[in-house]
Amino acid sequence: MAYSVLLVDDERFARTVYSDYLRAAGYEVELAEDAEAALALLRQRRFDVLLTDVILPGSSGLDLLSAAKQLDPNLEVTVITALDKVDPAVRAMKSGASDYLVKPVTPEQLQLALQRCLATRELLAENKVLRAHLTLFETGQRIAATLDRDKLVPMALASVATAARSPVAALMEKAADGSWVPSGAHGTDHAVATELLAACRAELDALGAEPTARGEHAPGELGPFGPRALLLPVTEEGALLGAVAVNAPGPLEPAGAEAVGYLCRNLGLALRNLGRLRQVEHLAYLDDLTHLYNTRYLDMALDREMQSGRPFSVLFMDLDHFKTVNDQHGHLSGSRLLVEVARVLRSCVRDEDVLVRYGGDEYVVLLVGIDSGGGLKVAERVRRAIEDHRFLSREGARVRVTASIGLASYPEHAQEKSEILDLADRAMYRGKRSSRNVVYMASKDLPPIPAGERP
Repeated sequence: MAYSVLLVDDERFARTVYSDYLRAAGYEVELAEDAEAALALLRQRRFDVLLTDVILPGSSGLDLLSAAKQLDPNLEVTVITALDKVDPAVRAMKSGASDYLVKPVTPEQLQLALQRCLATRELLAENKVLRAHLTLFETGQRIAATLDRDKLVPMALASVATAARSPVAALMEKAADGSWVPSGAHGTDHAVATELLAACRAELDALGAEPTARGEHAPGELGPFGPRALLLPVTEEGALLGAVAVNAPGPLEPAGAEAVGYLCRNLGLALRNLGRLRQVEHLAYLDDLTHLYNTRYLDMALDREMQSGRPFSVLFMDLDHFKTVNDQHGHLSGSRLLVEVARVLRSCVRDEDVLVRYGGDEYVVLLVGIDSGGGLKVAERVRRAIEDHRFLSREGARVRVTASIGLASYPEHAQEKSEILDLADRAMYRGKRSSRNVVYMASKDLPPIPAGERP
């Protein structure tokens, strides 16, 4: 029996192309051009997957998602979004969408997204035998739907420990480079989880789709996980994302093994969704041109640093006579120069520092854990690097650009983030009004920038 898909898009061309893709892949497809028509079809019959654009006439794709989930909570939903419309995609993921696609969509991407949706659906169907254990089923659903890591890991570990009748549980996640990282513990502390990871590293590296027992060990080596630690794989779409370790003196009973497997699969689904959500949110905090962070991220980063209580410094930088570059070489070359400035800035700071395109030809650098003395050295390094670099060399222009930089530090110059930025901006403006190509330290004696006299 073919899976049924309801495709909703107000663009006729998109409906035609996507439906052709899906029918060629063996899916049964119904079409709707807006939310009203889609809801009418959803009331008439059940579908396996709802595939909808987030931007629809009259009622948005998010409204359709909410209404569709009320009609059929088991309906799998994938949303389609444009690259510059990531915020609705984030909200859709938080509202229950299984996946998102960024236009233009290829046949392979579309088929993979539907396979993911249907894999989730089959996961739920596979565990219908556990519906008699309503608490377990609901717990698994809560785990799968949780997109807050601070809540997800403790909840999942407590649930797996209960199902395995283990007093302790620990989660080890597999990083992108293949290494293992302890990321949570239940009934014990993080240090014990770290020791367990070191003792079981060989078994973790060899872990496959089935639980693995850690049998050979020295007395006390596994601590509260001894005498026999059981490693439960956490997988999603065939990929090993991590493992949950529990204390299992003997083999799990069939019902217990099925329960912990179900919970670990839902944990894998939640971890995958967290990763995809981070990817979407990351796009929302990037400047489209330079791929530096934008002011939304700067606001969050300043809050984070002020809450930590550590000193930090802010560099406010403006390119000197940038308008001349646009006038002489054109705006396209000007944009390329801004991207090249971003590369020069990256070469001047550490990975933990935050680079921001503030707007136009203005940049902000947040120097983490650096006071005004260290900040002044970095600012001068940046100023010299900009001055010595020859921009647009690939175009044969070899343009020389300089920058004026203002520096303000926390807590030396101010204790409020708005005041820190304002003082750094004033210091930069002082440089623009004097010699340019200079670094100035903040001072509360500097006058506000006159209205209409921004560089």
